[in-house]
Amino acid sequence: MIQKHADSIGHAWDGLTWSFKTQSNFKIHFLLIFLSILGGFLFKISYVEWIAVLITTYIGLIIEVINTAIEKMGDAIDLNYNENIKISKDVSAASMLIFSIGAFAVACLIFLPKIFYFLRSIK
Repeated sequence: MIQKHADSIGHAWDGLTWSFKTQSNFKIHFLLIFLSILGGFLFKISYVEWIAVLITTYIGLIIEVINTAIEKMGDAIDLNYNENIKISKDVSAASMLIFSIGAFAVACLIFLPKIFYFLRSIK
């Protein structure tokens, strides 16, 4: 039983490393995560703000991985044009777009007031 779970974790790790190595959007997510964490420390965001940053970070990674899996599955089924696969890929990508808009709004609510305060204080 332990070996089965260890194998599952190994496969999940393989998927994570493959995503990072091959998917430019995944790398962009990690850059934005790094900037969010750096901004969180620099602007001393509150505990609740950290929770919002971490939740949006992980949800974004999850959606991106699922989106990539759906795209790869569609390619595995048929590399030729297929309207149903196109719709599936487009809807999957739309989930990431919808999330990104929400995550951007959360980031603006957390960081913009702190950035504006900082800019006013250096005058």
